[in-house]
Amino acid sequence: MVDPLLHEVGELLRRTADEIVVPLFCRLGAHEISEKAPGEIVTVADQRAEAAITAGLRELLPGSRVVGEEAVAAQPGLLADVSADGDVWIVDPVDGTGNFAAGRRPFALMVALLQDGRPAASWIYDPLAGELAAARAGEATYLADRPLRMTPEALPPEALRGAAMTRFLPPAMREQVEANGKRLGTVLTGQHCAGREYLDLLTGAQHFVLFWRTLPWDHAPGALLIREAGGVARRFDGTDYHPGDADHGLLVAANEQIWAEVHGALLAGGSPVS
Repeated sequence: MVDPLLHEVGELLRRTADEIVVPLFCRLGAHEISEKAPGEIVTVADQRAEAAITAGLRELLPGSRVVGEEAVAAQPGLLADVSADGDVWIVDPVDGTGNFAAGRRPFALMVALLQDGRPAASWIYDPLAGELAAARAGEATYLADRPLRMTPEALPPEALRGAAMTRFLPPAMREQVEANGKRLGTVLTGQHCAGREYLDLLTGAQHFVLFWRTLPWDHAPGALLIREAGGVARRFDGTDYHPGDADHGLLVAANEQIWAEVHGALLAGGSPVS
């Protein structure tokens, strides 16, 4: 990975994981886990990691803004900065907090850089797997410091493996997706960690993933990684995902053909869209 910024942010995530996050894994006390919103928990690892990452990113790009998941939970108005001019970082300090708090894997640390509202770079780090992916817009995606291209091959529906996060889908759509899953080879219910889903797409462990909730810290990093590796990240209507959008629904796939096959099978009555 020759880009200095890609290297420096990657090292910041490694350092934060080594010094703050991993030492607390399976060691949290009950007083170190709280509910920030109904059904949404936060741990001291999230809070401490976000503070460390935020300080490190501001040092790397003086004058930049940071939109962190935990900062937005405390000050919702910060979310508007996602569409601001200039350099804006998006941070998910511990993606998969529910897993982390329960002593389960996977979990990941994620960062994206927006410049004038457009994705410019991104990083996902799974510290337990030791996997770091990074990307620069218009250049490449790197996994373990090596350029990565996802499979361009067409695959039949019965060979496709992926995940559909059905929990938050509208009821009618959830019933449709669950019923239509049999049209594809394997449709899992997900790992409760968007970062790991994106890494599994990059490594070829799965071919697609479907989401309903699309908060920027969950998807801005992964969407850029996938696109720069030759994959597709689009809304259900076929428009490209953008972290500033407030819409719901996202289908991510290893290539155009797989996106069309999965969209057709799960969302469009069984016929791929053109």
